[in-house]
Order: sequence, then structure tokens, then C-alpha cells
Amino acid sequence: QVQLVESGGGLVQAGGSLRLSCAASGRTFSTYAMSWFRQAPGKQRELVALTTINDRLTYADFVKGRFTISRDNPKNMVYLQMNSLKPEDTAVYYCHWRTYESEYWGQGTQVTVSS
Repeated sequence: QVQLVESGGGLVQAGGSLRLSCAASGRTFSTYAMSWFRQAPGKQRELVALTTINDRLTYADFVKGRFTISRDNPKNMVYLQMNSLKPEDTAVYYCHWRTYESEYWGQGTQVTVSS
């Protein structure tokens, strides 16, 4: 009953920045965790960053100091600010929304970092 739509992906040069957005609609009242994952071709999907309803933050080691996750509860939005992008950051980035009843995935947005 929750739908997620990601936006903000694109092509950027190494060292540049992008800001991804995830908009949730539907029955989001029981949400307790929101996160970003990414998946490169031939690779497993991996956690990038996570935030909880209690504002606990978790980051993958490979993005610490470069990426920041944030959220806007009244607007049901979650963001990923990506700075100092590297070619190895190239992947499809997925928004993930966890409620007490279920979990939901967006369709993903492509991020391509050129060298």
C-alpha cells in the first residue's frame, strides 16, 4: 500500500555531487526505517545509508564522510546527498521503506559517474 518514486539520478563527473529524493505515498503512518541501497551490474545489492524514526543513522564504510541521508517526515520524503562521487559509485540506487506491516522498494534511479 506504499509506493516509492526515486528521482535525482543522472550523469556526473568524478568529484561532483548529486542529491537523490524518494517520495512515498500511501499508508506510511507506521514507517520506522528508511534507507538507500545500490546495485551495480553483476554485483549484489548493498546498503548505502539508513535512518530510523528515532533518527538513528547507519552508513556503509565506503560512503562515510561523502554521503548524507536525511528525511522530511511530514512530506514522507527521504534524501541522499552524495558528494565527492567516484566512478565506483555508479549503480542503480533504490529507496527502501520499512513499516511495521511490510517493506517496500522503489524502481531505482541510475547514477553514473564518469572518470
